[in-house]
Amino acid sequence: MTQGDQNRPIVPGKGDDRIAAFVEAARAAPVATSSGRGRLIFALDATMSRQPTWDLALDLQSRMFQAAADSGGLDVQLVYFRGMDECRASKFVSGGQGLAALMRKIEVRGGKTQIRKVLSHTAQEAARAKVGALVFVGDAMEENIDDLCARAGKLALHGVKAFMFQEGGDPAVANAFREIARLTEGVYCAFDAGAAERLGQLLRAAAAYAAGGRAALERQAAQSAEARLLLGQMRQA
Repeated sequence: MTQGDQNRPIVPGKGDDRIAAFVEAARAAPVATSSGRGRLIFALDATMSRQPTWDLALDLQSRMFQAAADSGGLDVQLVYFRGMDECRASKFVSGGQGLAALMRKIEVRGGKTQIRKVLSHTAQEAARAKVGALVFVGDAMEENIDDLCARAGKLALHGVKAFMFQEGGDPAVANAFREIARLTEGVYCAFDAGAAERLGQLLRAAAAYAAGGRAALERQAAQSAEARLLLGQMRQA
């Protein structure tokens, strides 16, 4: 996907008013243009089961930018999937309000998971310019795990660490998310939908790493148990 294509679907799907609104918000969001800033891809499962955590992520995403500001700044691209083969990516935005504006345009919808598309898209972005981390938040995995692992391996070749945050306790999901994290030398962590503060701290820690590397994550770890958890899982970068 070229820069001009970043508001288009990763895989084409039916258009509707919500999609048009998302594209319009993406165009209006502050574009990331600064060099030397970290880049993070923030990917969300937007299928129907995810409504409570989608709302939670919207409330908490600004914390990523707050944490990253102390480590040189961060540009974030929003990726989401839902419905029948709809998977979309925004352009990279440079501020929390820009990302929030994009997220407010999206409604959850029923459908199967499309994690493979998220992983492939992230690898393509990383091939063009460095991506410090992929943050994925989801509660399900309905795909071939070997296929996902192969795509995760491509992320590892580009040095992208996957921070895989699982809502709930499905063991099959945990197994897949753990393996993706392992292959990319990233982090897996489960959280409860009611644990807003925990997810917020996890997002802050992931953003700090994307913006400033391991040293920034170590600074976060001095203040956050969640950051210490992530740091403890990561291999030496």
